[in-house]
Amino acid sequence: MSVQANDAPSASACFTVQRLVRFSDCDPAGMVFYPQYFVMLNGLVEDWFTQALGVNYAQFLGARRLGLPLARLQAEFKAPSRMGETIALQLRLARQGRRSLELDVACLGAGNDLRWQANVVIVTTSLDADASINIPQDVVEGIHRWQQSQGEP
Repeated sequence: MSVQANDAPSASACFTVQRLVRFSDCDPAGMVFYPQYFVMLNGLVEDWFTQALGVNYAQFLGARRLGLPLARLQAEFKAPSRMGETIALQLRLARQGRRSLELDVACLGAGNDLRWQANVVIVTTSLDADASINIPQDVVEGIHRWQQSQGEP
């Protein structure tokens, strides 16, 4: 299969992970300390690569020496999440470029109330060259398969 990196993605395909808010996520008031949402965001991307795209994230960084640093992050905090709650972290692909992916991320509480949302751009890089590279073909194909499995053309 040969899928091009600039094929127009649809924003409706959604990858969701349920997550328990733990003591280690929280500040002394028992609410998620906002930097922890960024740790959760990175975990969500790791899970999306490994589970939905079929690209092992540990091998992507380790053996393949590729990276996915953030190039841009815009976040809005709407309501607190508290220790003991189960939240849903959702990822949607907003745009796929040659070297970058733009993601829309949301954190929902019980009843689907919005707690936090972000728009993120991640860039594929060579860790050895310390430079951006084209999105690897297996990632492009994984995105295509994932979108098809979500009912996207």
